[in-house]
Amino acid sequence: MRFLDRLEETLITVLIGAATAIVFVAVLHRYSMTATASVLSWARAHDYPLLFDMSKSAFTALRTINLVWAQELTIILFVWMAKFGAAYGVRTGIHVGIDVLINRLEAGKRRAFILFGLACGALFTGTIAILGANFVWHMVHASATSPDLELPMWLVYMAIPLGSSLMCFRFLQVAHSFFMTGELPHHDHGHVDGLQESGVDEVGDAIIDSNLTPRDLTEDHKDK
Repeated sequence: MRFLDRLEETLITVLIGAATAIVFVAVLHRYSMTATASVLSWARAHDYPLLFDMSKSAFTALRTINLVWAQELTIILFVWMAKFGAAYGVRTGIHVGIDVLINRLEAGKRRAFILFGLACGALFTGTIAILGANFVWHMVHASATSPDLELPMWLVYMAIPLGSSLMCFRFLQVAHSFFMTGELPHHDHGHVDGLQESGVDEVGDAIIDSNLTPRDLTEDHKDK
């Protein structure tokens, strides 16, 4: 499990890092071309031959760089990141859930409802994984490619069965852990890493103690 957890986290980090870098380079390239064209026009209008020649050479060099594919690749990377990020969210308990009513139930009923919800999540994501795998199987025998990168579309859509399968596994993993220990993955939404200013911890404690915050069966509840 530790290897899978690390692989999952590394994959998400690489995908979002690569997408961010590509977007940055594409935007920088676009604004550089716009700025160079403006300087070129200004130098021509005011008769500055040296500046005109320099800006013309720079604009020609920038124009030879083809980044038309950047937007398409960024979308693909973010789609893959979102699918595996959803599985990471199940494992760490960062998904938002509405459980005000469940938190007010007795321990036995709350346990049953939580297990039922996790089972539904596993069933849904498992179904999406099977349907996605069937879709990808048919795409493999097709000749469809992406418009700019000309990647096989089945490779792009592989994010559906792979990400959904991992998410289904995470639901089952959390359900098994909860069934054995009564504990759910917990994420403190009021905590910000590296921020220890006065008052922050008090706000975080207030959020945790609220009836609106998800709880597992091992936590003590305050009678309101």
